[in-house]
Amino acid sequence: MSELKNKRFLVITELFLPTKGGTAVWFDEVYRRIGDKATHVITAQVPGSEAHDKDHPNTVHRIRVRRHWWLRPESLAMYAKFLTRSLAVGLRFRFDAVHAGRVLPEGLIGWVVARLIRRPIVVYAHGEEITTWRQPAKRRVMRFVYRHADRVIANSDFTQGELIKLDVADDRISLISPGVDIERFRPGLPYQELRESIGLAASQKLILSVGRLSQRKGFDQVIQVLPKLVEKGINVHYALIGAGEDEGRLRGLVEQCIVASRVHFLGHVSMDDLPRWYNAADVFAMPNRDINGDTEGFGMVFAEAGACGKVAIAGLAGGTGAAVLNGLTGFRVDGTSPAAVRDILMRCLSDPELCRKVGETARNRIVESLSWDAVAAHTSTLGDSEQAKRIIWRRR
Repeated sequence: MSELKNKRFLVITELFLPTKGGTAVWFDEVYRRIGDKATHVITAQVPGSEAHDKDHPNTVHRIRVRRHWWLRPESLAMYAKFLTRSLAVGLRFRFDAVHAGRVLPEGLIGWVVARLIRRPIVVYAHGEEITTWRQPAKRRVMRFVYRHADRVIANSDFTQGELIKLDVADDRISLISPGVDIERFRPGLPYQELRESIGLAASQKLILSVGRLSQRKGFDQVIQVLPKLVEKGINVHYALIGAGEDEGRLRGLVEQCIVASRVHFLGHVSMDDLPRWYNAADVFAMPNRDINGDTEGFGMVFAEAGACGKVAIAGLAGGTGAAVLNGLTGFRVDGTSPAAVRDILMRCLSDPELCRKVGETARNRIVESLSWDAVAAHTSTLGDSEQAKRIIWRRR
């Protein structure tokens, strides 16, 4: 990707590796590919950041962020630090554009800086912020930033539609979904000891879920249908990777459904083990649903599963249609319906050849359109005529 490294961006994002989460991975992977030391990243100081930044191809500026209960908003001091540092860097160095990782606070800060240094501002939209933020003042500022950005990156068709509802001009929106490290997430990785670590025999099936343990992810639906799957003769176990506020409820549901011996809460796993867990699974499932406006904007875990050649099961809510092409790279079902979740799991777990074919198609799609190199290439063209419209996979 050396041909891309002639661009100079000022990137403002609180979320950046080694912070956990898909958004932090997205920004780190993209800007290390499309920028060198002339691209400056303004981000938060977190544990492990010094070691991470030491050999980073970009120039990374870390800010110690703290929220103060006596301020309104509590993060006002943090915003001020981001603005001060971003403006100082923006005035000192020459940039082609300012990129903001979220609409607030980074987008508002980026808009101010971009206008002062007379450069275009690009703001990322993730979907969840548009559907969940209810405070009138916050929504007004959000709408202002999106409408006044020179370019908005939407992670899915769903997010694009939500932006249009905010009166953001369609010709200012570029659809670019997050990507996958196709060298790290790939088929053929060794996994036998992982299955053995949770007591799985070779003949037993494994459903895998990865993500924050929150109600909208639909992990409870998988737990509820396990007894029916076993009753139909499918000897299946279920492993969940992640932590979150819904863990207590999920563990209670496991006891209620009498499936404690079949459900394994793995918490956080190492970066090396995560792609091996995808390989160890027969099916990946996250039948997400909308909970009071809280929904899935895209779902990077679906793409990770696809990169490992696994069939992925997603819900119908939010922007998962950009991550899972129904019937081709996986299946989308009604995440509010245990029966729908049960039926698709039963179909996939009973038909290894179906899983193989769908998983192979998913891998091909990821390599072609959603590798980090492909995402970086599209991001680098923003503002370069018509090239950065959308990352899609052409259906043959």
